[in-house]
Amino acid sequence: MGNGNGLGIALAGMLLAAGLTAAGGLIGKGFVEARMADRYVTVKGLAEREVQADLAVWPLGVTAAGDDLAAVQASVEADLDKVAAFLTDQGIRPASIERRRPNVTDMEAREYGNTGQAPRNRYIVRQQIVVRGDQVDLVQKLSGDLGSLVRQGVVLSDNQGPFFTFTRLNEIKPEMIAEATRAARAGAEQFAADSNATVGGIRQARQGLFSIQARDGAESYDQRLEPVKKVRVVSTIEFYLTD
Repeated sequence: MGNGNGLGIALAGMLLAAGLTAAGGLIGKGFVEARMADRYVTVKGLAEREVQADLAVWPLGVTAAGDDLAAVQASVEADLDKVAAFLTDQGIRPASIERRRPNVTDMEAREYGNTGQAPRNRYIVRQQIVVRGDQVDLVQKLSGDLGSLVRQGVVLSDNQGPFFTFTRLNEIKPEMIAEATRAARAGAEQFAADSNATVGGIRQARQGLFSIQARDGAESYDQRLEPVKKVRVVSTIEFYLTD
């Protein structure tokens, strides 16, 4: 009876040991597979594209001052008529020209009570014409050729120059994202080749923001001042690596 119990205990111990060994092997195999599946490389893919602005916005302002409000306003309107005529004569479409409402400042109401002295000119009237349209090349050309207005006695008081905008960014986003992804995969494949590995699927992807910069200016330069722009996006992608 005692020998039988001893044999049974010994046999149970052997089976338990074998089971633990097998379980250990499975655990070890699972750990290796998890580690292998977790092998990945993080790379960045860049896509850049040069684009032409398709919208121009050009504010042109005039100012006049005097003590007779009606006369001051008439002077402003006469100058704006000359500006509008200049623009249409040069080929700007009339539908692209908008005359904004005037801004009237009564200097006497603002300052006379504080300084005790009458202002040099009681009224100052400012008003703008704004060109808004897709004639980008023409607007750029005219912005550097305002001599005829000067010869007519028109002094532009608010002429920062035209602003140029690229409005079709959404149209090129898919192609640029695909391009950035291809660039990232190329970088991953180069890394994998150096590591004797193969690039697998995408583990995780983070798309950066699209940026628009002036083609020829520094990053701090206001890109709205240039009609030719550079669109840029950087995508950060993690690719699995396999042996």
